[in-house]
Amino acid sequence: MKKAINAWSVPGDVSFEEMFRQISAAGFDGIELNVDAEGSSAHSLTMNTGKETINKINDLIEKYNLKVCSISTSLTAGKLSSKNKDDREFAKNLIRKQIECAAALGADGILTVPGGMSETVSLLEACEVSFKTLEELKPEIEDAKIHVGLENVWNGFFTSPFFMRDYIDQLDCAYIGAYFDVGNVIAFSDAEYWIEILDKRICKIHVKDFKRSGGLNRGGSFVNLLEGDVRWEKVIPALKKAGFNGFLTAELGIMPHCPDYLYTITSKALDIILKYEGEDIK
Repeated sequence: MKKAINAWSVPGDVSFEEMFRQISAAGFDGIELNVDAEGSSAHSLTMNTGKETINKINDLIEKYNLKVCSISTSLTAGKLSSKNKDDREFAKNLIRKQIECAAALGADGILTVPGGMSETVSLLEACEVSFKTLEELKPEIEDAKIHVGLENVWNGFFTSPFFMRDYIDQLDCAYIGAYFDVGNVIAFSDAEYWIEILDKRICKIHVKDFKRSGGLNRGGSFVNLLEGDVRWEKVIPALKKAGFNGFLTAELGIMPHCPDYLYTITSKALDIILKYEGEDIK
């Protein structure tokens, strides 16, 4: 397994070149870029990103020996399950843009988020509509051969590994899998149990840590890696058993006054975490 970090962990005024330089210097193997709204940051991809920017990033990949491991986005926001056709079309075009960027930058996967319940969209409707929207994209996803990872986020959708597993299985597409976020389940579960159930469906991994307030379902807060209740000594062997051998992509909040410190401690924490790769589940 290798070390990566999401570009959202980098202050927004940092250019692509400076970001690649800093992340490479901190010892990471990869970086996850994001499709964001126009003007979100100096290192965001957008729906209008063209060949000039792609060529510039490819030059940086070679210059700093830093692979683009995947393409995430901040723009999904429930649109996959919206009752509004225009929203659903935007969601499909967003996935198409992410796939386009991934293919052009040598990444093998992207991130998307199904679900998105509201006062007008129930959990059942969110499941049915997002499933149908993704199903409509299956031929394009299969043709592109880029993995589309469905992430478990705090939107009330994937609250059970069994539902996440079955949802993916029913889509029946070799290139649609789980983008499993280790830290997002710790408030109410243990990540290694999810990994055991999701198994080979896992195509991408986000890592962050969460410190519980006394136990399961009692709240808590996200913290830096190794400062919370993720049992890395069980998580890493579980990933290995599931056949995962990709990037562990850290997704952490920006430290605006000392970003280099965040990169350093995160890279060193991942070095410690990856030492468990040689161990078996106990």
